[in-house]
Amino acid sequence: MSFKQRVVKYFNNHAETSENHWDSLLQTHYYKTTKDKGLDTVEQFFMQSDAFKINAVSKEHGELSVSVVKGKKAFIVVTIIMVRPYQTAIDFSVTTESLLPFDFAYSSRLIQRLYNEFNEIFPLIE
Repeated sequence: MSFKQRVVKYFNNHAETSENHWDSLLQTHYYKTTKDKGLDTVEQFFMQSDAFKINAVSKEHGELSVSVVKGKKAFIVVTIIMVRPYQTAIDFSVTTESLLPFDFAYSSRLIQRLYNEFNEIFPLIE
């Protein structure tokens, strides 16, 4: 990670995952599940947690919008896409809601925490 990338990571209020992200911790994770089962399981995960509130679910698009209600406020969009049978990608887009235009990498750490939780729920494809 270059100096510029490190500065952008800490002095930004938004983070998202992608397949070829320069930060290996923010690369897309692939799980051995179907889109529908993955979406239902992710929805249940957020419903059971009192730290999150689901705003909307689009089963056709495979997306959930979630708000973080405990601790630092943030808005999360979870995208679930089946790339081939029993190989499903889960991506995040997180924007922190604060008065400051940066969050000291809170959004990146939130993504990492969610991926760690999902790694316990779904079989990860390396």
